[in-house]
Amino acid sequence: MTETRPPLPPFTRETAIQKVRGAEDGWNSCNPERVSLVYTPDSMWRNRAEFINGRPEIVAFLTRKWAKELDYRLIKELWAFTDAHIAVRFAYEWHDDSGNWFRSYGNENWAFDANGLMHHRYACINDLPIKESERKFHWDRSGPRPADHPGLTDLGL
Repeated sequence: MTETRPPLPPFTRETAIQKVRGAEDGWNSCNPERVSLVYTPDSMWRNRAEFINGRPEIVAFLTRKWAKELDYRLIKELWAFTDAHIAVRFAYEWHDDSGNWFRSYGNENWAFDANGLMHHRYACINDLPIKESERKFHWDRSGPRPADHPGLTDLGL
């Protein structure tokens, strides 16, 4: 059985936005196994200076990530798209086990196969220390970002 992950390429503005929001919701679940299923079994990533290949490495990477980045909340925003490629900008807030808060900013470039699975992900990310009082991402961690919560542009990020 062939895996598919709608919406499928070629993307329109509407379907690219749906793909971005689906990715945001998945990553906000902090469930490495769930997140890995949107990537091809042999997906290739560059995340900061780390190179990751295939779903088992994706699961291991995300497990390490979310063990360190606590109370993780992410917002993604469509930047550009073509038929089978999407570029996003994003920011996420998290704290370490010592209570130090950060806002991480970045850009990702995604490439998809015909079944809507991502086969390449390139991410550039920078971390900014913030005070807890400077946090802007406030929603219940038990679910995705609410539809009425401001996005990056609305938050001035």
